[in-house]
Amino acid sequence: MAVTSDQVLDALRAVQDPDLHRDIVSLGFVKDVVVEGGKVSFTIELTTPACPVKDLLKAQAEESVLALEGVDDVEVEMTAQVRARRQEAEDLLPGVRQVVAIASGKGGVGKSTVTVNLAVALAQSGAKVGLLDADVYGPSIPLMMGVPDERPLSRNSKIMPIERHGVRMMSLGFLLEEGQAVLWRGPMVAGTVRQLLADVMWGDLDYLLVDLPPGTGDAPMSLAQLVPLTGVVLVTTPHSVAANIAGKAAALFERLNTRILGVVENMAAHVCPTCGTEHRLFAGQSGEQLAAKLSTAYLGSVPLDAAVGEASDRGLPSLVAYPYRPQAAAFRAIAGSLAARTSTVAMGKDVQTVEFEPVS
Repeated sequence: MAVTSDQVLDALRAVQDPDLHRDIVSLGFVKDVVVEGGKVSFTIELTTPACPVKDLLKAQAEESVLALEGVDDVEVEMTAQVRARRQEAEDLLPGVRQVVAIASGKGGVGKSTVTVNLAVALAQSGAKVGLLDADVYGPSIPLMMGVPDERPLSRNSKIMPIERHGVRMMSLGFLLEEGQAVLWRGPMVAGTVRQLLADVMWGDLDYLLVDLPPGTGDAPMSLAQLVPLTGVVLVTTPHSVAANIAGKAAALFERLNTRILGVVENMAAHVCPTCGTEHRLFAGQSGEQLAAKLSTAYLGSVPLDAAVGEASDRGLPSLVAYPYRPQAAAFRAIAGSLAARTSTVAMGKDVQTVEFEPVS
């Protein structure tokens, strides 16, 4: 007898999403099951195109259905629909499904470099990505993305973002003259952040990454109060000072009822280009240790690689300039982990409870 659609769905219940801890059928991922004799086809719609276990889920689904008697061929189409964050009645970003702020306690940890490369990695996975440079005092995104001289156009009283490498961008740097300094106090910073959110035609986006200025000043607080954030990613380096101040930034966001999605360690172990051996050059608190102390996810580490800074200086994300080096693989893996975290949050399956404690 020919296999039925119900038998196919029952077989697929054996395939579990490792982040949501449920089978792909009960999660509603399986769509359009078609049985034509011994051939079975269906679609698996994931919660993000950057899913780090996409290939694994596809292979498990094919194996489960092929095990059914009477099935000779299985065709699986993998698609994705990013789940939306909680939105309010008058949301400043109605077309943006996920808003993730990238923060650090102090400057010099490579936060903007991490933000740029994660944005590009998500875009390369097939997601619609925006990048907001909210560092009003030191906007660096235009230079790092190779568009320092671009000036945005306006349409219907909205500012059109600049696009590069598949990422839509907006920065105060696009609106200032070269060398112009910003001498603003708190209310002006808050007003500028609001304008960069509300007056830009972001359109339909899966992810908007927001590069925050270092520290715990007006821009982070304004952003957390203006937009329902999916959460915040903390960037640190293997230095106890950086970890200490990152812990204080985490405490700020906790007071603002904003979830910490995880920790990224930048400038971690150096990978020898000839022998592949890893060497940790800094002996301070690691990103993994900081994540454990904050009871949040450790999203991964980016190796210390001179090519990362060199590429940024000439206006290219290192993921684009050197796509086959270890740092590129690290950025892709971290982007996948971040996308998975935002999915669990959006679907109400965030099982990690963040309990903050003073970081000495």
